[in-house]
Amino acid sequence: MNKWSYSSMSLFQQCPKKYYHLRIAKDVFDPPSQQMRYGLDVHQAAEHYVRDGTPIPEKYSYLTPMLDSLKKIKGDIYCEYRMGLTRDLEPCKFGAKDAWWRGIADFLVVNDDRAKIVDYKTGQNKYADTKQLELLALATFRHFPEVLEVNAGLLFVVHAAFIKEHYYYKQQGDLWEKWMKQTAELDSAYENNVWNPKQNFTCRAWCPITNCVHNGREE
Repeated sequence: MNKWSYSSMSLFQQCPKKYYHLRIAKDVFDPPSQQMRYGLDVHQAAEHYVRDGTPIPEKYSYLTPMLDSLKKIKGDIYCEYRMGLTRDLEPCKFGAKDAWWRGIADFLVVNDDRAKIVDYKTGQNKYADTKQLELLALATFRHFPEVLEVNAGLLFVVHAAFIKEHYYYKQQGDLWEKWMKQTAELDSAYENNVWNPKQNFTCRAWCPITNCVHNGREE
C-alpha cells in the first residue's frame, strides 16, 4: 500500500522523477535549507509556548501576540496533532501500520461541532497554498465525528497575514474525489514503475536531481 501525505503528493505532482529519487530510491539527498530550519524552529517554539507555556526565545518574540490570540479560543486545544487515515478513510494513529494518509495540524481546537485549524507559515503569503488545510479538515471530520464545520487558515507569522478557508462536513465526498484521482496517479506510477520527469520551477536552480534532462544547476 502506497502511503502519502500532502508534502509527498505535492512532490509527486511537481515531478515524478524527483519523487522517485528522494522518496523511493533515496539515492539523492536534499539537505534542508536555512529557511526550512528556521520554519522548524518556529513551529517548535509555538508548540511549546501554546501547549506548555514555555517562554518563546527572544528572536521569535514577534510570535507572542499571535499565539496569545490562539490560546484564547474556546475548546480543546491540540498542538502538532498527528492524524492518520486508512485507505477506507477510517481514522487511525499517525504511525499505524495501515495508515494510508498522514498529516499534522500545527494548531487545532475542537469546540462541540466546530473546529479551527491553523497552519503556521514562515514564508511569504504571495503564493498561499491552502490545499493542506483541506486535507487536515477532511481528517478532522474523521477523527472528530462530532465536528460539522472547520474554520481553517494559514498564519504567515513573519508578515502577520492570515488566509482563511471554511469547510463543511457535507462537502467531504466532493473534496475527496479530487484527492482520489491524484492518489490513483501515484498508485499507477508505483505499479508500472514509471517516473517521468516533469519540468517545473525548481529545475533551473534548486532541484537536486542533477542527472535529469531538465536540470540546470550544473550549467
